[in-house]
Amino acid sequence: MSRLCRGLDEQVAVFRERPLEGAYPYLWLDAKVERVREAGGVRHKALVIAYGVHHSGRREVVGIDVGEAETESFWRAFLRSLRARGLDGVQLVVSDAHAGLAAAIAKVFGCPWQRCTVHFLRDMLGHVARAQQPLVSGAIRGIFTAGSAAEARARLGQVADQLAVHAPKVARLLEDAEADLLAFYAFPAEHWSKLRSTNPLERVNREVGRRSDVVGIFPNDAALLRLAGMLLLEQNDEWLVGRRYLSETSMALVLANAAHDHERSTSSPRHDRLVIHRRSPATPPNAT
Repeated sequence: MSRLCRGLDEQVAVFRERPLEGAYPYLWLDAKVERVREAGGVRHKALVIAYGVHHSGRREVVGIDVGEAETESFWRAFLRSLRARGLDGVQLVVSDAHAGLAAAIAKVFGCPWQRCTVHFLRDMLGHVARAQQPLVSGAIRGIFTAGSAAEARARLGQVADQLAVHAPKVARLLEDAEADLLAFYAFPAEHWSKLRSTNPLERVNREVGRRSDVVGIFPNDAALLRLAGMLLLEQNDEWLVGRRYLSETSMALVLANAAHDHERSTSSPRHDRLVIHRRSPATPPNAT
C-alpha cells in the first residue's frame, strides 16, 4: 500500500509542478474546506484548485494546493507559485468572493477580477425575506443577460434604485460590486456565459467533493492532495484530448486586444514626453 501511495504521490507531484507554457488569458479559482487530522485534533483546511484556459482554447487544471486558511497571504503565495511555473498572460480571474483574494489578484497579476454572479445572487437572497426572493432574483439575473456593458450598467442602476426602499442592503452591495460583477463584458460576447460565474467547473468540483465526502477526515495533507490530484489529473487529460472549450478564433481576438492595450499603454508616456520636449520655454503650461 505504501509503494502504491508513493507512486501516486509522484504522479501528482509531477502534475502539480509541471511548467506552464504559453498564455492563459482566463483563470478560475475555487476553494473547498476539507477536514484534515493533525496532532491535537482535526483542522479545517482549504483545498484550492486553479483552472485556466490556454490561448489555444483548451481548459487545463493549472494548480492545486492545501492551505491553512483563505487569507490574502495564502492566496498571494498560491498565485505566485503559479507564476513561478510560467503562468502568464492572465487577463481575467473568475472566482467566488474568497477572503483576501481580490487584493492578491491585483498584486500578483494586476488584472480584473470577475466575481461569480451565481454565488453573488445566492448571497443577496440571504439578505431578503423569502417572499421577496423571486422578485430580487429575477431583477439581478436580468442584469447579466444584457447585450452590452453599457446596458448592463444601466440595468444595474435601475435594479439598485428599485431595491433601495425594500432591500437597501442588497441595493448597496449591488452598487459596490458593479465593477467586479460586470468585468466579463470587456471580453468577446461568445465567452460571456462562461466567464460570469464558476458554474462551468461545477461538475468537476462536485466529483472532487463526492470523493472527499466519502473519506470524511483525511489523515494528512498528502492524502488530500493525492485524492484530489489524481481526479484532476484524469480530468485534465480528458480536456486536453477533447474539443476546445473556446474557439481559437475568439482566443486570438482576446490576445490581439491585449497586445493592442499593452502597446497603447506603453506608447502614451513616450507621447507625453515628446509633447513636453517640444513645448517652448515661453509657452505657459495651460497653453497646450
